[in-house]
Amino acid sequence: MDTELARTFLTIVACGSFVDAAKRLNTTQSTISSRIQRLEETLGATLFVRNRAGATLTAAGRQFQRHASLLTRTVERARQDIGVVGSYRATIAVGSRLGLWQNLLLRWLPVFRGLAPDVAVRATIGFEDELMPALVEGRTDIAVLYTPHARPGLTIEPLLEERLVMVATRRDAPAAPGRDFVHVDWGPEFSAHLALAFPDYAGAALTVNMAWLGLEHVLAHGGSGYFPVRLIREPEFAGRLHRVADAPDFRLPAYLCFPTKMRSDPLALALDTIRRVAGESV
Repeated sequence: MDTELARTFLTIVACGSFVDAAKRLNTTQSTISSRIQRLEETLGATLFVRNRAGATLTAAGRQFQRHASLLTRTVERARQDIGVVGSYRATIAVGSRLGLWQNLLLRWLPVFRGLAPDVAVRATIGFEDELMPALVEGRTDIAVLYTPHARPGLTIEPLLEERLVMVATRRDAPAAPGRDFVHVDWGPEFSAHLALAFPDYAGAALTVNMAWLGLEHVLAHGGSGYFPVRLIREPEFAGRLHRVADAPDFRLPAYLCFPTKMRSDPLALALDTIRRVAGESV
């Protein structure tokens, strides 16, 4: 199937009409209509219902949407991989949360590149709900995650255990979340532990889904929060952060995820070096 047809289909879905899709793709409405007609003839089904309000998906259109997304992503991945063949012998795609790139995978990257200068690396940032499908679909080779979900064909192994400590910009900060406490969403297990440790905690005025964002806010404007020890070493050494006395610590495991049957020398080297760097980080 011509991927241009699938991309046109997805553009119409995003825009909500053939007219707006034509504007976005810088082409005519008749061209858009012709492409969708060809696509519907190929599939043997009607994909859109057109009316004055725009275009809405039929039941067949909703089913095809997932396949169209997968098709375009697969072709894009193939283009990227083929594009580096002339200069590199292989490509490794590695994804993780921003917090796990900081002071962990960013330390691994030069180690791996030094050992395998002929292997290209595609580094991405994402969350579990993005990276798990990418692993299953083959768009990502390795992911480092806090809360992976078991999937057939994937190996999930413990990599390291983060130690989350409560830190504050004030030396005399209370050993409990206050009005300036920044809640980093480390997942449901952390929230459950926090609720047990602080029964009176009713929620924070600021909740973030990235440790970097929460840490930068605390350093810039004051406050407290729970962060991994490896991320607070430098500001703690500089006297910008202080561990809150008597506040409990929490443990947060991180996992290394990769396809079970996908074996290659570059992948094996990448996995081994990630394990080694992680062992040096805790």
